[in-house]
Amino acid sequence: MNATSYRRIAVLDIGKTNAKVVVLDSETGAEIAVLKRPNIAIKTGLYPHYDVEALWSFALDALKSLAREPGFDAISITTHGASAALLARDDTLAMPVIDYEHEYPQEIRDAYTALRPSFDETFSPHLAMGLNVGAQLHYQKTAYPEEFAKVATILTYAQYWTARLTGIAANELTSLGCHTDLWNPREGHYSSLVDRLGIRDLMAPIRSAFDALGPVLPDIATELGLAAPVPVYCGIHDSNASLLPHLVHREAPFAVVSTGTWVINFGVGGDLGHLDPKRDALANVDAYGRAVPSSRFMGGREFEILSAEIGPVGEKAAQAAIGPVIGKGMMLLPNIAPGSGPFPGKTSRWIGAQEASREERSAAACLYLALMTDACLGLIGAKGPVIVEGPFALNGTYLKLLAALTGREVMALPGSTGTSQGAALLTGIRPVSGAETHIPPTDIPGLTTYRDRWHAAME
Repeated sequence: MNATSYRRIAVLDIGKTNAKVVVLDSETGAEIAVLKRPNIAIKTGLYPHYDVEALWSFALDALKSLAREPGFDAISITTHGASAALLARDDTLAMPVIDYEHEYPQEIRDAYTALRPSFDETFSPHLAMGLNVGAQLHYQKTAYPEEFAKVATILTYAQYWTARLTGIAANELTSLGCHTDLWNPREGHYSSLVDRLGIRDLMAPIRSAFDALGPVLPDIATELGLAAPVPVYCGIHDSNASLLPHLVHREAPFAVVSTGTWVINFGVGGDLGHLDPKRDALANVDAYGRAVPSSRFMGGREFEILSAEIGPVGEKAAQAAIGPVIGKGMMLLPNIAPGSGPFPGKTSRWIGAQEASREERSAAACLYLALMTDACLGLIGAKGPVIVEGPFALNGTYLKLLAALTGREVMALPGSTGTSQGAALLTGIRPVSGAETHIPPTDIPGLTTYRDRWHAAME
């Protein structure tokens, strides 16, 4: 990347749970302003879909406010994956942007199963709901042929927002390469599914995540009160945004555990030869177009559910309860959020928790999350230090357990700048190393036996 002189970068960051606009200072890497709102799906209409007009209004209002104070001189975009925008000829949405958690009728799912390419071609596992974008497109085309006939352009989701700001349509590799079934990561081109669905002519041109697609459109620039032209960069899938700062300045091999609604694990420097698609292992494609062994589970959503059930527990109290929980053999088995992860088809249950205290349940929940992460890292053959970024980097109990389970140093990057900071790097600014907490592996008595019993309890 060529270094640029942007002082402040505004990042539109649309996650599955929340949307935010962040302004980052290029010299310090700090978030100096953040505005956010919940990302709530609309359940009416053709199918559950994202309220893109509410998100657009929020983005414009936030950018207008942040243009006044603290100001910004470039815009970058990052969004969750598993989504595509279908545009009509007038560049409005021909169909709503479908919520990837919508489940399709069995006959449509069966038809798609027969249509999709093999894992050896796409390195996309067959996922539930609409987590394969190819499955979404097949559903939309099959169930709503009249509406689909009006589609003129198909965009990956981050690039939809870039197109709204610049008027320039593009697709981009990190979004095409995140378990869509649409991309062949080894060959670096579209998969055979694109032609089977008959959509090749609809796919917008592919641009690099690092490309400035254009300035903000004049009428939007006027609305935002921008005093000078502001370039908008192509944009990036959020987990790959979290990965990018580490690719820029770390030597492989290492692992990155990117936490949010999903816990996405990257084995940088690994190979694709041992991935098991039945256990949610796959290849993502990084910002430079390279395939990266990956695995995932819906850990953030699961921790949210557990925290609501258990109630607040202090860090020291949770850590103090680890020993008693291991000693009692109290454990939580997967899956709290069904449909994904390394142990498909398993139904969550507690073992030995009848008389458990709140502190013990909290410790067992952290053990569960650390065991799930450890299993995911094993699936991708991850080597080297483990870097945890996002909300879980603030969970000291989880970090201590993960270091002990993996036997490797864990580096925690606290704060919420993972996706936003990575997206800001697309503009060519230099990465800034933030505060890191290093957690060396320690011996926790009984933990290895506990892990073996946890795995055995699922059989």
